[in-house]
Amino acid sequence: MSIFLIGIGALFILAIIAAIATKFTKRKAGEPDIIMPTSGDCSSCDGTDDKCEQVCMMEAATKDIEYYDDEELDRFRGRPSDQYTDEEVEEFATVLYTMQPHEVKGWNRSLILREINLPDQIKDEVITMIEG
Repeated sequence: MSIFLIGIGALFILAIIAAIATKFTKRKAGEPDIIMPTSGDCSSCDGTDDKCEQVCMMEAATKDIEYYDDEELDRFRGRPSDQYTDEEVEEFATVLYTMQPHEVKGWNRSLILREINLPDQIKDEVITMIEG
């Protein structure tokens, strides 16, 4: 019976030590709380979170397509990105350089939803502008 009481006492003491250790190691004084950002609207997607980008593309697919004074580009629907002439690439470049830098990401989404492939010649510039 005494072994039983010693075992119970030892478990009780270990439980107290574990509780005290947990309390002190849980958060050190002066250490800031970690705040996880909540998923905001699609304007907060910065390209680092693939899930955010995917959700925003799905959301954009259910909304009306936004045009950026580029309705004339609809005639390129379905054309492969490596089959544009220099004059056609210039049409894309004209639209690109007349918009504000913060609009480029939305314009790219608009082209994707309209099934218009960007010409290979300006893809690097578009990516650079999107990434800021």
